[in-house]
Amino acid sequence: MLCLIVFVSQNQLSAQIVIGKPNLGFSQACANDSFNTYSTTFIFSPESGIDASNQFIIEMSDAEGDFSDATVLLTSDAGDVTTSPATLDFNLPETTAGENYKIRIKSTSPVATSAGSDAFAAYYKLQDSPFTINNLVSTGAYCTGGSYLLTIDNPGTGNNDSPLLYPSLSFRWFRETGPTTSEPVGEGETLQVTEEGTYFAETNYGTCTSNSFSNRVTISEATSGEANATIASSLGNPYCPEQGLTTLSTIGGNSYQWFKDGNAIPDATGQMYQTNESGIFSVQVDLGDCSASGSIDLVSELFDGSIDVSEITTMEAGETLEVTVTTTANNPEFEWFLNDQLITGETQDNYTATEFGDYKVVVSEISGCQGSREFLFTINEAIDPFPDVGKIPNVISPNGDTINDTWVIPQQYVSGTDTEVMILTNRGKIVLKTNDYLNNWPENDLGSTSINQVFYYIITTSDNDVKKGSITVIK
Repeated sequence: MLCLIVFVSQNQLSAQIVIGKPNLGFSQACANDSFNTYSTTFIFSPESGIDASNQFIIEMSDAEGDFSDATVLLTSDAGDVTTSPATLDFNLPETTAGENYKIRIKSTSPVATSAGSDAFAAYYKLQDSPFTINNLVSTGAYCTGGSYLLTIDNPGTGNNDSPLLYPSLSFRWFRETGPTTSEPVGEGETLQVTEEGTYFAETNYGTCTSNSFSNRVTISEATSGEANATIASSLGNPYCPEQGLTTLSTIGGNSYQWFKDGNAIPDATGQMYQTNESGIFSVQVDLGDCSASGSIDLVSELFDGSIDVSEITTMEAGETLEVTVTTTANNPEFEWFLNDQLITGETQDNYTATEFGDYKVVVSEISGCQGSREFLFTINEAIDPFPDVGKIPNVISPNGDTINDTWVIPQQYVSGTDTEVMILTNRGKIVLKTNDYLNNWPENDLGSTSINQVFYYIITTSDNDVKKGSITVIK
């Protein structure tokens, strides 16, 4: 019996090992998607005490150093580690975020557990680039006794990499106290500001350095009834329209109204307004107990240009019209169109038009702020003021469609024939009396009425040949 007890005790002693406290190959672990490999070194004794099936396990505590719900970072292959000291590499989970993590080493055969390592800060930086707050508007204002809400944009405008797209992250807000110093003022996705100052947000990666920080926003208190509503242009100012519409943004408020060159823009009643024009843009913001206003002189870098003909031009059949475009474009290109068909071979800044129709010239800038402008004009055949009509009309319709708009009479009664033309109302009032009729009556509005009007005419030639009749003016 005594011999059996001694034999069992000797086997139990030979099946025990001691694992030393792991040494860290780093002072803090700041991981991201491009770097996430860390190492630890530990000793165990005796080397002969481990079985061929043994595996070493690296466990990580929670952010407070508690191993009661430890996370397994690595399990070595069976029999892979047989000599002491040993070094193992491991990776951090994407949910890692805290200042007091520890790791420990465990063995499976025989079972043994080391003490915890020294505490270390560890974060997995899911998002590690600048982001925007307040729609990138650099200022804000609140009424006396009120507040201003700053928010992290999600996703915001442009290519903003919003950290709100990663639900496991947390955030800290800061207020600047000097050119290079700041103080923490809050946590979370938003910050209610009740004190003037310049604010910004950072993703909470503790003592790990990071590029995950926001733009600065300066908040002021409106004490005189009206605050300054700064306007920001998403494409900058000046901007290049080739990049698309620029978005004008202002401070947050209850309601908004945008203006261009002093005139209210219909339906422009949001915090942002998009445009591709130049001009003085301004905004009125209702803050509740007070208001804010601001303006921006927005300048487009697209070239200027003009054309030396009117939108509608007339010419006689067989005539020509010289058209020239003036532009400030760099290396401009010109394309001329007639009735939406490209005129082949016309690539200069001038064109000789010989046909009637609808013309267009497209001017393009091919260097610098690339873009195009269109200029439109129409050439109509000149109307003969004294056409050869066969009889005196008794109906006209002056509605501006150029058809039967005026009372056009035969050539033997018009200007140059010494014929007296007289037109009277149905009450006998003379509205026209001339010996030089130009086929141009009525030149003015005859009065607002929905009822057709009747006039009377008396035409007396130089040899006293008299023509009489009525003229019905159809509305």
